[in-house]
Amino acid sequence: MIISASRRTDIPCFYSEWFMNRLKAGYVLSKNPMNPAQIKRISLSPNDVDCIVFWTKDPQNMLDKLPDISQLGYRYYFQFTLNPYGRELERNLRDKADIVQTFVQLAEHIGSRRLIWRYDPIVINDNYTVDYHIKSFEVLCSQLQGSTNRCIISFVDNYRKLKGTVREHIIRDIGEELQQTIAGCFAKIADSYGIELMACCEQAALAAFGVKASACIDRGLIESICGYPLKVKRDKNQRQGCNCAESVDIGVYNSCSNGCLYCYANHSEASIRKNIMRHNPEADILL
Repeated sequence: MIISASRRTDIPCFYSEWFMNRLKAGYVLSKNPMNPAQIKRISLSPNDVDCIVFWTKDPQNMLDKLPDISQLGYRYYFQFTLNPYGRELERNLRDKADIVQTFVQLAEHIGSRRLIWRYDPIVINDNYTVDYHIKSFEVLCSQLQGSTNRCIISFVDNYRKLKGTVREHIIRDIGEELQQTIAGCFAKIADSYGIELMACCEQAALAAFGVKASACIDRGLIESICGYPLKVKRDKNQRQGCNCAESVDIGVYNSCSNGCLYCYANHSEASIRKNIMRHNPEADILL
């Protein structure tokens, strides 16, 4: 079994104490997001968990816990999202220079193979132009060189739930031709720094531009980390074009305080505030 921690919220940033308590207890309770009355008990025994995939924008609070996770017998890797945006898009993140240092520190703990960089999503507007992204991507490549072997990109989805002003002025649809232009430039830059560029769930034909299709829950990577083959199917519950292997997500929607305007996992500031108040690090369920 593969544990996803988590597509729905930033567990390393906000809930690392709770997560460690669940590992030590050996299980966690998780609600079905489509049916909250349905609660499932999930074993977190190292004998049952092949790998843990962490998703985060700032794992600083988890760095000191990594030795304990390894000592308990768990195998894991990180999906670390690091974008060149300011607080008008990512409202509550720490200063990006500090987060870059955290990225490098995490690589020193776990190695570059187990640290996947996500430049995700790519947002184009009057401030974040194509030229801005190309320059910023190269700066980040130079800063992260040697700390990661792979970068996964995706282009923003203009989710219907986003407020009208956000959709009209901040987050705009990006056509296939523009996606190919950006991907081609990124691929050349990434290659010059020894970083493999991959794309997540993109329908545009990017392979001709040197960009491979990614699997964020990557069966091949997990098998190399575990040292044995996995009996796991492709995850049919993800969006079209997703190549991820099946995993069990233990997170909860509307519980992340990073404040990213483009996020699909949050839709209500009031719900986020209410849910955070319902969190207890000692509980067997996140909320």
